[in-house]
Amino acid sequence: MFVKLCGLRTESDVAVAVESGADAVGFVLTASPRRIDADLARTLVAAVPDHVLTVAVVRGIPAEEAGELALKTGVGALQLHGDYPKEAFDELAGQPFQLVRAIALGPGTDVRTGAFGEDLLLIDSPVAGSGEQWDITRLDENRPTGRWLLAGGLSPETVANAVTAARPWGVDVSSGIESSRGVKDHGRMREFVAAARA
Repeated sequence: MFVKLCGLRTESDVAVAVESGADAVGFVLTASPRRIDADLARTLVAAVPDHVLTVAVVRGIPAEEAGELALKTGVGALQLHGDYPKEAFDELAGQPFQLVRAIALGPGTDVRTGAFGEDLLLIDSPVAGSGEQWDITRLDENRPTGRWLLAGGLSPETVANAVTAARPWGVDVSSGIESSRGVKDHGRMREFVAAARA
């Protein structure tokens, strides 16, 4: 089970994520209670060992600007969150980082990993980063394919049941491992990784 811990903001967040066995760590670079600037992101990325994927998360900015942020921070992947068209992914093709397409499930959503040229697909709740759970049984009618991550309302308490129900390739969490909005709880980070893999 591939596990991504997102919205990290401090050196200790990163150290705990790596130590707990996370496969990927995410840094939010656009409007959010978890936002950090590109300079801090670059510092944090530099502290992550090569076997852990570093992900810049952006929403609501042009693809070109998103690509520049990814290059500046030195991440291994760029996550375009929200209603980015296929053209945005085409524009970023060939860059030295992977692409993650992060979407909410709607009528007619293309849930084939790679449909937009992305390397990973992330399916989130309609309100990203809110911690709101959504009806994952909707995936039964529209099964994702390939390397896809389940997100939205996951926590150490809910992730095992969600994995059993949805059978994702991986999981992603942000608010479910916080003590308050934007502040990571290191104990919950460790618990989440263990529960996801159990």
